[in-house]
Amino acid sequence: MIIKVNFRNPEKEVIKKAVGIIKNGGLVVIPTDTVYGLLADARNKKPVEKIFKIKKRSKMKPIAIFVKDIKTAKKYAFIDRKQEEFLKKNWPGKITVILKSKNNLSEGVMAKNKTIGIRIPDCKLVNLLLEKMNFPLAQTSANISGGEATTKIREVLEQFAGKRITPDLIIDAGDLSNNRPSKIVDLTQEKPLIIRF
Repeated sequence: MIIKVNFRNPEKEVIKKAVGIIKNGGLVVIPTDTVYGLLADARNKKPVEKIFKIKKRSKMKPIAIFVKDIKTAKKYAFIDRKQEEFLKKNWPGKITVILKSKNNLSEGVMAKNKTIGIRIPDCKLVNLLLEKMNFPLAQTSANISGGEATTKIREVLEQFAGKRITPDLIIDAGDLSNNRPSKIVDLTQEKPLIIRF
């Protein structure tokens, strides 16, 4: 199913549809502040596993999560005062941080070394979703692993065309600004370590 959306001023019906699908264990492709992303309920093992299948992604590469605020992030990761200061300066924004996990999310979201990637996006559409659901969303770029993350809706549709497993909903906002995936910063080190620029 494909639904068009006004990216700057998302229609309530689109938000409602996406919320319903995610709550029922479905996968939604959505435009974000970086690239088109693939989202699911981070607490639910089945849709998280489906993300790995649909992307042909290695289980060695855990999936990061979106949260609505720092308070929510603290439910799933250990955050000290120094780390919180960094987050307040950089969130919402295009920075995913690696933190020590509290082990209370689905397998596939936490790394083997008990860390987790977390981000608060700077995107009205995704933030409205997070507000409505009040739980974290597993999130990754909407492409087959090895392919390029994209801001072009045509390329998103081509990625999943004719595949056995497909997203339950694709939210089409047309082509996005020419962005790249978020920067990744590891905050589990003594000093913040940039993993992806």
